[in-house]
Amino acid sequence: MMKATQQLHNLGQRLWLDNITRGLLTSGTLQRYINELSLTGLTSNPTIFDQAIKSADFYDDAIRRKAAEGKSGEALFLELELEDLTQAADLFRPIHDATDGADGWVSLELSPLLADDTANSIKMAEQLHDRAHRPNIFIKIPGTSAGIPAIEECIFKGVPINVTLLFSREQYIAASLAYMRGIERRIEAGLEPRIDSVASIFVSRWDVAVKDKVPAELRNRLGIAIAKRTYTAYRELLDSPRSREIVERGGRPQRLLWASIGTKDPEASDTMYIEALVAPNTINTMPEKTLLAFADHGRVGAELPVGTGEADKVLDEFVKAGVNYADLAGKLQHEGAQAFVKSWNDLMASIDAKATGGSR
Repeated sequence: MMKATQQLHNLGQRLWLDNITRGLLTSGTLQRYINELSLTGLTSNPTIFDQAIKSADFYDDAIRRKAAEGKSGEALFLELELEDLTQAADLFRPIHDATDGADGWVSLELSPLLADDTANSIKMAEQLHDRAHRPNIFIKIPGTSAGIPAIEECIFKGVPINVTLLFSREQYIAASLAYMRGIERRIEAGLEPRIDSVASIFVSRWDVAVKDKVPAELRNRLGIAIAKRTYTAYRELLDSPRSREIVERGGRPQRLLWASIGTKDPEASDTMYIEALVAPNTINTMPEKTLLAFADHGRVGAELPVGTGEADKVLDEFVKAGVNYADLAGKLQHEGAQAFVKSWNDLMASIDAKATGGSR
């Protein structure tokens, strides 16, 4: 019987892993997921690296060695991160080549300390892209007010971007328009218009935010409704004259990526979000536990409809229950950025402790 992961791939939705550890690479597990679970890409963030470095000893020798060479803090971590992610990118490179660059991507996040710093986000994105020296590495920039102009400028400069920390249709549209402006500027300047990008919509955090504030019948329904609303905007932008013009000039549309789709409610299905967000020409990046659960017992249901009628009805119910989802989108983006800052600071402390032979 065909695995659900393969069925989803055959429908045109790509499965990426939202995890990276040195153990995944050295044990051959990541390669096995590529071979057996239709995995075609990978994403990472500061929280993932913080957990990976704190919870195992895979990095200890490398940290001590680099510390002995005089490296510390962010500079030391960036070397570790680039080692892992370039190795992962090389594993996905055959997929990247076989799909003419459409798939096989690995994402590397900017320091979250730069979330409100447009100029230095652009500078660091260029530097990391150059240092990685791989055609299939995205640099992750949050879709904050400072991130949006950085995204446009980075695309114009030829840096592939994964726009992260998007929570609503409106935030997604702002990110997508920034991408299109960057490509249009490249076309006007006579530059190669094929610079890839994805826009990552975070789903489960919506339901975590309102779980104690709404009736039981509304639990675990807000994230999916927001995602459906965003998917319709995605399809409308794909069909817009502006997007078609970019494609006709040799560019490619930015793709929509579902992020934060691990189920947080222990009473709900562990594959709930994957099964609800089946859509061709999108990407679903999932934690390792969720990927394995979906491969084991997931079901591929109906594709997402285009149109917001059903989602709007659900959102109206949340409004009646006192949820202002427009305000909540901004709050979730701010909290998400702050959570990554905390993880980053924890990560620096973990590296410092291990560099001096201790542990956290």
